[in-house]
Amino acid sequence: MKKVVAIIGPTAVGKTKLSIDIALRYNNEIISGDSVQVYKGLDIGSAKITKEEMRGVKHHLIDILEPTETYDVSLFQKNARELINQVKYPMIVGGTGLYIKAALDNYDFSGEKRDFDSEDQYSQLSNEELYEILLKKDPNSSLKIHPNNRRRVLRAIALADNKKRSDRILKDEPIYNYKLFYLTLPRPILYDRINKRVDLMITEGFIDEVKALKERNIYLNILGYRELFLYLDGKSSLTEAIEEIKKKTRRFAKRQETWFKNQMNSLMIDMQNPDKAFSDVTTILDRFWEE
Repeated sequence: MKKVVAIIGPTAVGKTKLSIDIALRYNNEIISGDSVQVYKGLDIGSAKITKEEMRGVKHHLIDILEPTETYDVSLFQKNARELINQVKYPMIVGGTGLYIKAALDNYDFSGEKRDFDSEDQYSQLSNEELYEILLKKDPNSSLKIHPNNRRRVLRAIALADNKKRSDRILKDEPIYNYKLFYLTLPRPILYDRINKRVDLMITEGFIDEVKALKERNIYLNILGYRELFLYLDGKSSLTEAIEEIKKKTRRFAKRQETWFKNQMNSLMIDMQNPDKAFSDVTTILDRFWEE
């Protein structure tokens, strides 16, 4: 079974430096596990690694799409697995939980693409009426979807005539031999780092980055970008936008840790002492790569 390493964690926790130090030690190539860094031009807002920070380590799935193009978890799964099979010592680095899990565990995203024309036939139905249709077509799937989650209900109905959602593989079975390290910090320290990171992003030109997108009539529903679009449209003050970014980033970091603790077999690494963190990780990986 192919071996894979994953370095995961919230923004500002220290993923970049630690992952580069590890990659240089084991000759890893890094696969970005971030759902935003795939886009060109979204550099400051995604805290995208710079060429200097890479220190010669080869990176994949960064700057591969225009902001107008669509990217989702099924595409990431396909791209990441192709790279894992090609690269001798692959390492995934990022913080998008479902992306990481979909790449490393036995997740099946096969089935028809979303058919908007087909969904239109249900546009006049209430959520309750729509859910009743799903109950008849795929009762097992209906047990896992809230009746008011209209998009998921529609998707399950569409799949029911092809390959039922409940028949698709959504298992916690790893398809690779992997070590997943979740980098963590005490919340007061992490939250302070997040606040300072957002302030630094503003100083480095985040507003100009969002303004350039707006001038191209590109509006993105992405944390940080969304709040600055509201500011540029005169719907909030800059102070309000910055505070919203900080608050929502802190909340997202909290959800990330909870998700990885519950959804994946993660090894928690305390980043208060980066040198000790590096030693703890490499002690495990020395054995892992030799086995």
